[in-house]
Amino acid sequence: MWESIVLTVAATAGNNIGKILQKKGTVILPPLSLKLKVIRAYAFNKIWVIGFLMDIGGALLMLRALSLAPVSVIQPVSGVGLAILSIFSHFYLKEIMNAVDWVGIALAGVGTIGVGAGGEEQEAATLSIFHIPCLAFVVAILFVLLNGGLRICRRHRREQEMMEYDVVEEIIYGLESGILFGMSSVISKMGFLFLEQGFHQLLVPLCIIFSVCCSGTGFYYQTRGLKHGRAIVVSTCAAVASIVSGVLAGMLALGERLPSAPKARLALLLGWLLIITGVILLVGSTRLVKFLSCSSGRTKRSNADKSYGARRPSSLRIREPNPSTVIPATTLNHLLPSASKEKA
Repeated sequence: MWESIVLTVAATAGNNIGKILQKKGTVILPPLSLKLKVIRAYAFNKIWVIGFLMDIGGALLMLRALSLAPVSVIQPVSGVGLAILSIFSHFYLKEIMNAVDWVGIALAGVGTIGVGAGGEEQEAATLSIFHIPCLAFVVAILFVLLNGGLRICRRHRREQEMMEYDVVEEIIYGLESGILFGMSSVISKMGFLFLEQGFHQLLVPLCIIFSVCCSGTGFYYQTRGLKHGRAIVVSTCAAVASIVSGVLAGMLALGERLPSAPKARLALLLGWLLIITGVILLVGSTRLVKFLSCSSGRTKRSNADKSYGARRPSSLRIREPNPSTVIPATTLNHLLPSASKEKA
């Protein structure tokens, strides 16, 4: 079990860090195309090549981890990749991390240990080849419902002449991408289970191809959400939906189950909860810190105003001018002629 968890952490670290290095390498590169000059430029860019190899290596390690452990263990642990990415960005890219980031990293790390301690080896349940179309049918129904809600939100936004995305649209895009990421892991695991149960060997590459298609479509939905919506909402919904959908599909479609021992079951559930909480904190740390600083600033100002008002002498409060005081018109008529004489 621990071997598969270490492989998952290494795989998700390679995926996340590899994508960051590829993005950094493309800063000085032209848009990717099939032209020989462009391909040569990418091939000779050291940073981009290292990131590409790390991304591919992470995908291969993830396939190996899925062949050793249940999806209900692998998929939650993959959320630790965001914590590793934060540490890498802090030390390599010199990005500043706040206290909430470190708390999220700590929770994700402790949650990974809990999943490793609570997870146990399970016998493969008997699968049928018809599980793939059944799973695809369930996912299709979910997407029909989500896209129906998306169309209603778009129609409402057009009627209200709103330019910015509604929060419901951001949540839907995040959920759709997260569900596809979770299904990608489940379908890959199906291929290995089919191979163990004596099915044809071609089912393994076929399942891997379906898995790659799910991941690619998930990135498409996530990119659409990130382009027009807020990154914090889309990324959080995607991360949580990926973990939850992977766990539920693993238990319902692949026959995975919780540990039989009460302590192991508690450790596994607590590990899932800590990883999800850590991921949410890492994604929303910036906004959370801003909110806490603004709220504390308002509290300090209100307390300072109250204390200043309590310390003011009563004589000063009595001598304050009354804004409602009215000067009689006769007094003004008396003052104006005297002022004109002085000028003369």
